[in-house]
Amino acid sequence: MNQRTRNNETLAVPIDAACNWSGHFDVVVIGGGAAGIGVTASLLRRQPSLRIAIVEPNDRHYYQPAWTLVGGGAYDVAKTVQPMASVIPPKATWIQAVANGFDPDSNLVHLTDGRSIGYRQLVVCPGLRLAWEQIEGLEDTLGENGVTSNYLFDLASYTWSLVKGLKDGKAIFTQPPMPIKCAGAPQKAMYLSCDHWLRKGMLDNISVEFNSAAPVLFGVAAFVPPLMEYVKRYNANLVFNSNLVKVDGPNRVAWFDIRQPDGSIERVEKSFDMLHVSPPQAAPSFVRKSLLADAAGWCEVDHRTLRHLRYANIFSLGDVCSAPNAKTAAAVRKQIVVVAENLLAVGEGRDPATLYDGYGSCPLTVEKGKVILAEFGFGGKLLPTFRLDPTVPRYLAWLLKAKFLPWFYWHGFLKGREWLARPGSIT
Repeated sequence: MNQRTRNNETLAVPIDAACNWSGHFDVVVIGGGAAGIGVTASLLRRQPSLRIAIVEPNDRHYYQPAWTLVGGGAYDVAKTVQPMASVIPPKATWIQAVANGFDPDSNLVHLTDGRSIGYRQLVVCPGLRLAWEQIEGLEDTLGENGVTSNYLFDLASYTWSLVKGLKDGKAIFTQPPMPIKCAGAPQKAMYLSCDHWLRKGMLDNISVEFNSAAPVLFGVAAFVPPLMEYVKRYNANLVFNSNLVKVDGPNRVAWFDIRQPDGSIERVEKSFDMLHVSPPQAAPSFVRKSLLADAAGWCEVDHRTLRHLRYANIFSLGDVCSAPNAKTAAAVRKQIVVVAENLLAVGEGRDPATLYDGYGSCPLTVEKGKVILAEFGFGGKLLPTFRLDPTVPRYLAWLLKAKFLPWFYWHGFLKGREWLARPGSIT
């Protein structure tokens, strides 16, 4: 499908009726998520004459950062979704199809319907894939038997239903091996659930356990002490090096592979009344199996310029790129500026000059009304936006997370407005 506009509304129309496939687009963007829409809007603000195509099969666009709030009863899930046609920049061409491969030597993107799209420059940002199938039995029980996940639009509300309904028993929250998008999301689900149970006087009757495949609570050490204060407040049991591998929903049993100090793996069976699962995550197969991928399957880029290491006219950003930053919408906000400026520079025969400092942000919702605003770059360097101690939980940060950022996402971020988005310098 392609897109046209009528009364400022983006419409999908058949490809054959709108596209001249013998011509090349100036830029083809793979993915219509935060990165794809945002970078397209920013490029068109800089150079409105660009012929840009966005390849995106889905007809709905989601604001995923609010799903944790939905799961904690603090946000309306209906406000996290809009029609894809309403967020596609009007001057861009929406190709509503599925990409399934690349021919970077011929500057082509291949679609599952057999067509190919030519480009002068390519931006790869299809996000990542939630690999539910890697956990045995999980797909058969998601959304029932007390098994839920805030990583899905359709299940975030079920999380809140489970939290409200649980009066006693055992609640288990899981975190898979890294990398995952929003590394703080698994524990944020736990904190908001525990906060509700504490406020309702039920927490003493509920055993809470956080099983993480990681060896630490959070990857940036500065934020661990304040997080541990909340772990103690909620009397949560932390189990590190513990990876969920199997679920039996009807019998409410889960199995974890736990790495022992000597490196051996012990499989442990645990019963539950509520199980919040954060799934394993990977690059989409059409990226992972392509010439653009690194050894781990991510789109291989220079971490500073976000330009592909082997194909000079290709850039990547968002969850699929190989830069070792936190995979968050906040990271995308900074990456958009880097890609937009460097892509245009390369198109004009200049070297990329705008550098990405690895910025990412994880607003850690430790209770309803309090957030630790964790902002950091490569190597865990703290990169706070505000002149306040970033390790202190604040109501102001809650307002930013729950009120301002969702509004800005729909009305600013996706429109190419780059407030406070200049990348920091690399030292």
